[in-house]
Amino acid sequence: MTAPAAHDRYAVMGHPVAHSKSPLIHGWFAQQTGQALSYTAIDVEPGHFTLAVHEFFASGGAGLNITVPYKEAAWQLAEVCSETAEHAGAVNVLYRDERGQLLGDNTDGIGLVRDLVDNNGGLIKGKSLLILGAGGAVRGALAALVRHQPARIVIANRTIAKAEALARLFSDKAEISACPYESLSEPFDLIINGTSAGLQGQMPVLAADVMGADTWCYDMMYSAADTVFQRWAKQHNAARALDGFGMLVEQAAESFNLWRGVRPVTAPVLEKLRLELAKT
Repeated sequence: MTAPAAHDRYAVMGHPVAHSKSPLIHGWFAQQTGQALSYTAIDVEPGHFTLAVHEFFASGGAGLNITVPYKEAAWQLAEVCSETAEHAGAVNVLYRDERGQLLGDNTDGIGLVRDLVDNNGGLIKGKSLLILGAGGAVRGALAALVRHQPARIVIANRTIAKAEALARLFSDKAEISACPYESLSEPFDLIINGTSAGLQGQMPVLAADVMGADTWCYDMMYSAADTVFQRWAKQHNAARALDGFGMLVEQAAESFNLWRGVRPVTAPVLEKLRLELAKT
């Protein structure tokens, strides 16, 4: 990587993206680490993603985070991908190397695991995992999850073929299977919501049987109040019902480290973010 310029420009691209807290988070990271940079949110209409990325870097942009629904498109666009991104088929970080090549990486998985395990004391090894959804967010998280050796993973999705294809990608690394939502009828230790339906106030219809006495629930999405999935989890007496703010901050810290060569301390930023949201 080339040495960062004094005022490099970064952004997050997605649709919708107005709700994103990434500009706040990266601004706090910059203050904490003494980095001079700007970071904005760019809403990209469907069909314009490739052009938006090329225009951003052609105008001197230094790096992008990619959020729903463009993580798989970013993987296709990147000229060189990290092993994690390549296996996942999804990219949430784009930047250029010293030769001008567009590099793609994925920090979603490590962000999720760090929040779940390091920040909240959760366990993955030996546990049964149910993952809702089979899109870019889930693809990015699976590689990190399987490295922690869960007993088994079930991917549930509205389109079963998509879940089955994703399960096959990781079948050599874990006991992993796929099913439609309506087939779920047994309890899991950890349920992770990777669907974006919560952004529209919706979630998959799940049988109450998926919830056991000690089940943890984790929503990769986030909002100022409890997400729809968190509310469902609490109504069904989940042992823990966590949102994705910690994952957001942890994956952002990994992105920041890729771009700037320094990893921020995340705990004070997460605390600051929650205080900020409490004001809204």
